[in-house]
Amino acid sequence: MTASSVPTHPPRAQVLAWIGPGLLLCALLATAALLLERWQAMASRGLGALTLALVMGAALGHGLPRGLGARCAAGIRLAKGPLLRAGVVLYGLRLTTHDIAQLGWGGVAVDLLVLCSTLALALWLGTRGLGLPRETALLIGAGSSICGAAAVMATEPVLRARAEQVSVAVATVVVFGTLAMLLYPQLHAWNMQAGWIGGGDAGFGLYLGATVHEVGQVIAAGRAIGPEAADAAIVAKMVRVMMLAPVLLALPLLLPRPAGDAGAPRVAPPWFAVGFVVVVLLNSLQLLPAALVRALGLLDAALLATAMAALGLDTHASALRRAGARPLLLALLLFAWLVLGGAAIHGAVQRLAG
Repeated sequence: MTASSVPTHPPRAQVLAWIGPGLLLCALLATAALLLERWQAMASRGLGALTLALVMGAALGHGLPRGLGARCAAGIRLAKGPLLRAGVVLYGLRLTTHDIAQLGWGGVAVDLLVLCSTLALALWLGTRGLGLPRETALLIGAGSSICGAAAVMATEPVLRARAEQVSVAVATVVVFGTLAMLLYPQLHAWNMQAGWIGGGDAGFGLYLGATVHEVGQVIAAGRAIGPEAADAAIVAKMVRVMMLAPVLLALPLLLPRPAGDAGAPRVAPPWFAVGFVVVVLLNSLQLLPAALVRALGLLDAALLATAMAALGLDTHASALRRAGARPLLLALLLFAWLVLGGAAIHGAVQRLAG
């Protein structure tokens, strides 16, 4: 056989054997997480499939024999790389441009100001105050300011962050998002007496949607208050999610440039952020059949859960211990800003609009 006759690509069976074990393991964990998400005990606590998949992946990853872990490595990389990016693109099917119009300019302004201030505070406090790596600070900031675990996962490939940095950021979203979900109904009861946040239940719902981490946590907290608050909160949260795309496009500008390169930032604008916007526009124009949108929505949930399971499998407790208390402290400070600063921003915008 001559050199020119040697195949340049491995046989299909060899590729399948290379990525199959890890991909299958991630898919099984994702399936279990998606099923558990439907359980009322999980839904009432705001524990979605992404969080559950991460926790199960991390728990299983510590018990995998070294040999099996090596066999699964390629499939895990595929799940937390290309499959994650595809999931972020399809996430745009949850939104339309009508969501922005329904919220009004005041609601969009609250969302935008809360997001920008939280992300800037995360970068400044994280790097200068707590000495965290810029990637860790931005991951925690993205999870706190945009849409929780999904935002952390979406920013990971842009920042080229390590698995343990991503897992720490997701853990902070779980801790403080769950705390917010339990706290906000009580804040609403206090607000009914003190009147800190105007606009009735709808106004409080806007505040809730602009400041709570995860979509599931927003829904759970909003429903605990009432239908009017829940509707306003979900719309505000979805507009926040839509802001993920411009944030992903802007993030490379916040990263250090390579030595000797005074021009382009380190990372090119991510294709999946552009795809996200395109999908939102297609969904807004209703160019896709409803059955296809439903099917793609199910596929998106599966892709994101699979990516989160892969992230958990690739995370080790020793790395999380090495991260220390500083990431948790940063997340705590951001949580305090979301509650207090978010209320101040909501009040200021409301006064200007009135």
